[in-house]
Amino acid sequence: MTVDETLLHLCTPAERAAYELAGRIAPPSLDEVGFVHLSTPDQVALPAQRLFAGRTDLSLLVVDPAVLTDAGVEVRWEPGVPGDPESMRFPHAYGAVPAEAIRAVLPYPPGPDGFTAPQLP
Repeated sequence: MTVDETLLHLCTPAERAAYELAGRIAPPSLDEVGFVHLSTPDQVALPAQRLFAGRTDLSLLVVDPAVLTDAGVEVRWEPGVPGDPESMRFPHAYGAVPAEAIRAVLPYPPGPDGFTAPQLP
């Protein structure tokens, strides 16, 4: 996989407000495991359903991978958690994602059967 793909960061309203105040995406996972969790549009429904089933207030932050590269933030494609498809590799940003990398903020409500791949503009 390459970093040319659209990358997404799933967040709650409180997380989004904290990122806006800080001017960067730096969730607790950055200190806990050393990276920021990202997904591709085809992957994002999996963590959304696992972590946020039933929530209707989530947002997707659309991240420009070129800005990450320019900022020196390495993106590694790594396995998810046990239970995720073995062949699936998720993008992990090894560093805070600068605000300049966020190209759009999109609402991400679930459908009648839960979360699905989003329709990006």
